[in-house]
Order: sequence, then structure tokens, then C-alpha cells
Amino acid sequence: MAKRGGFQGGMPANMGNLMKQAQKMQRQMEEASKELEEKEVTASAGGGAVEITMTGKKEITKVKLAEEVVDPEDIEMLEDLIMAAANEALRKVDELSADSMSKITGGLGGGLGGGFPF
Repeated sequence: MAKRGGFQGGMPANMGNLMKQAQKMQRQMEEASKELEEKEVTASAGGGAVEITMTGKKEITKVKLAEEVVDPEDIEMLEDLIMAAANEALRKVDELSADSMSKITGGLGGGLGGGFPF
């Protein structure tokens, strides 16, 4: 009896290739994650008055304050600038991560599982 529908032993003929591609993609994602952890981004606020450096693991490694921004009379402004710089650094790390992963997944629906119906 002739085989129908490209099935071999009850599985689609391309299932093995699909599994190999998925495993390759998983390895690439793991490598990209390791590379991302080693990268650093720097973001600033207040025209450079506050600068924060952050790793790809979202750990702050450096905070640099311009002398003129340290005003004991206006601690609230300094707090706001630090928060703004930290949030910008987080955004940059997220963007770096998304760019790295989209190179691997080819933009499959904006993230893992995002474009799949299951």
C-alpha cells in the first residue's frame, strides 16, 4: 500500500527536521543569552548629569553623578534623575535582548510562542 501524506512511521516526514531546527534555535538562544549577560549599556538623564551603566543581566555596575546635580536642598530631583537613568538603561538592555533574540527566531511573532497557535 502506498504511503499517503508524507508520513513515515506515523510521523510527518519533516518532523525530524523541525526538531533539529528547534534544538539548533534553542542552542543559539542560550549562546545569545550568555553573550548578552557580558554586554553593558550606559544610559543618562538630566543631560548627562546622572549616568548609569548596567549589564545584560540587569545589574547596575556604575552610577556617575555630576557634581552640580548633588544639591542637598533638592534630593528629590536627584532621585528622579537616578530613576530615569536606571529605567532608560533597563529599556536599552531589553531592546538589546529583543534584537538578539529576533535575529535567531526571525521575528516569530514577537517572542517565544508569540506567533504560534498553541
